Amino acid sequence: MRDRFDGVQVFVEAVESGGFARAADRLSLTRSAVGKAIARLEERLGVRLFHRTTRTQSLTEDGQQYYERCVRAIEELRAGESLLESGRREVVGRLRVSLPVLFGRYCAAPILRAYARRHPKLELELNFNDRQIDLIADGFDLAVRNGSLGNGTSLHARRLVSQRKVLCASPAYLSTRGEPRCLADLSEHDLLVYWRNDHGLAWQLPDTNGALIDVSVTSRLRFDDLEVIADAAVDGMGLAWLPHWLIRDRMRQGKLVELWGDRPSATMECYAVWPTNRYLPLRSRLAIDALAAELPKCLDT
Repeated sequence: MRDRFDGVQVFVEAVESGGFARAADRLSLTRSAVGKAIARLEERLGVRLFHRTTRTQSLTEDGQQYYERCVRAIEELRAGESLLESGRREVVGRLRVSLPVLFGRYCAAPILRAYARRHPKLELELNFNDRQIDLIADGFDLAVRNGSLGNGTSLHARRLVSQRKVLCASPAYLSTRGEPRCLADLSEHDLLVYWRNDHGLAWQLPDTNGALIDVSVTSRLRFDDLEVIADAAVDGMGLAWLPHWLIRDRMRQGKLVELWGDRPSATMECYAVWPTNRYLPLRSRLAIDALAAELPKCLDT
């Protein structure tokens, strides 16, 4: 009976990861081993599952039908495992989580490290990347994402926390350039802009009536790292619009000053997301619960 399932996991991984080479990386196999496993599976089934070229592999019609059945079977197995986990309340297995670099390092990772310490049978893998990865293709169980999730339907999401955004500058900068009183005054100041993929992130700031307005900002000073922006603000290079958790220690030390603190401030939502076509095992559910419980405390301190 076992021989009938040989190669099925490799086949599904090859489909979901988009190729034999990426499947080999995710399964810790050689590309040759993946190719041979697929070939043996095709021989046993008597059909060709992939169209192969020197650079790509794509599913045949038979391969697509077989993949859909395999996925349903695997999901039933995962559901069974989830029920067993829930019954014994023991966290076991591997949990791969994708995190934004700075928010992950300073806010989420300490919570997940503590979670792993509480559950010694958990295998925890954290990946730090500001790129919005494909959870299924890249083999992640969960991701923590900041900002709007868009209208996609391929992910489940749970809101974790709101992050307050702060307009700030150094005392030295304000002593020489003065404090902006309204949105129009920003044009008279140096702005430290978050810049990625050839465009900047709009600032959401209050107008004179307190309504939050999206402000398109341009500047000669453009960075794709928020901590570098914070450091530049401390150096007196301009105004910055940053998450409060990132600069709160600098404000306590007097290196930065919050502007317009008596006005409404924008917030950025943070979510845990996971694929809709997968059952959520106990290890993932409890990790999300830990993040939802602890992140508000982390951001309020």
